[in-house]
Amino acid sequence: MRDVIVVGGGIVGLATAYEILRRRPGADLLVVEKEAEVAQHQTGHNSGVIHAGVYYAPGSLKARFCTEGAARTREFCREHSIPFSDTGKLVVATSPIEVTRLEALTERARANGLAVTPLSGADLREREPHVTGLAALHVHATGITDYVSVCRSLASAVSASGGEVRTSTAVTRLDELAGKVTVTVSQNGWETAESARLVIVCAGLQADRLAAMSGLNHGADAFRIVPFRGEYFRLPASRNDLIDTLIYPVPDPDLPFLGVHLTRMIDGGITVGPNAVLGLSREGYRKGSVSLRDLADLTRFPGTWRVAQNHWRTGLSEQHSSLSRRTYLELIRRYCPELTVDDLLPEPAGIRAQAVLRDGTLVHDFLIRRTDRTVHVCNAPSPAATSAFPIAAHVADLAGVAA
Repeated sequence: MRDVIVVGGGIVGLATAYEILRRRPGADLLVVEKEAEVAQHQTGHNSGVIHAGVYYAPGSLKARFCTEGAARTREFCREHSIPFSDTGKLVVATSPIEVTRLEALTERARANGLAVTPLSGADLREREPHVTGLAALHVHATGITDYVSVCRSLASAVSASGGEVRTSTAVTRLDELAGKVTVTVSQNGWETAESARLVIVCAGLQADRLAAMSGLNHGADAFRIVPFRGEYFRLPASRNDLIDTLIYPVPDPDLPFLGVHLTRMIDGGITVGPNAVLGLSREGYRKGSVSLRDLADLTRFPGTWRVAQNHWRTGLSEQHSSLSRRTYLELIRRYCPELTVDDLLPEPAGIRAQAVLRDGTLVHDFLIRRTDRTVHVCNAPSPAATSAFPIAAHVADLAGVAA
């Protein structure tokens, strides 16, 4: 019987395995990942941003973990020669209501202990000549990296510490007994069973289904992962000098999405996105992808309908931007008016695993649930990549793995 099985080869799962082996050298630890390689879903389909923690409610897990996580991420990148860059970020207000929201965001950032500098419209234009707005907030501590490279280095470190990372291995069943958890896995069409004293599940887009296997997703506390497809574009190489910092709009405080932004990537290019369109397939990255199973889960869950009822205007707007590049472009031209539709080149989409409760609440914070011998990370969208190391430490604490 193994000491620990970690389900999920994204950045949170691998960071958790890494943390456990750091605390308990020599532990018999197995990481199982259903894809052929690590970091194939949320971790490998994001903007690569090292977030500073400006948006998150003071005292929340996101606020607590993001700042620490950013420092730990940079430290890990230095140790493993993974490129990163401290670009900074400008949050740009383009309307009077956004100016008011920006003032509230400034106070929240300072409550979270962040160094930020308010800018006037003239200051903004002087700093970023191609960007326009009524006001802006300079967030100094934002950066960028390559989270797929971080995951590959984490997997190598886990293996070097005596752990095993097994890909192409899907979990089909969890059975918790008094002294162990039996994990049934499928590999190459064959089912086998592994047992462990402790199981930690970091399943991202499949988090609700794995939680249900442990009896943690029923009744009044039930949640569903609702996939939101984030569509990106990339600017042509001739535009790579358009911005020096990352450029973000002011987000709607009622939604957990940050809006369509311009992001300098670690490869030197600039991406545009993402929007947030309701997905009909949790892992269908191609436009128009539909999974009958995922669609059935969406339609049967009352929370989905309540989200639609509460946010239908936003949903229609996001769908419109998905169907029309010109409409999408207008989201960017609010703060970067010189871009044209010809500047929007294809870029792979991402899918955000967003937990939604039965009453239609979009879960803003990280959500972690547990049984006696399992810990489930149920909601870990952005900034989970930035926060992966402190999330891992928190999960290890909950699991009783002493530091």
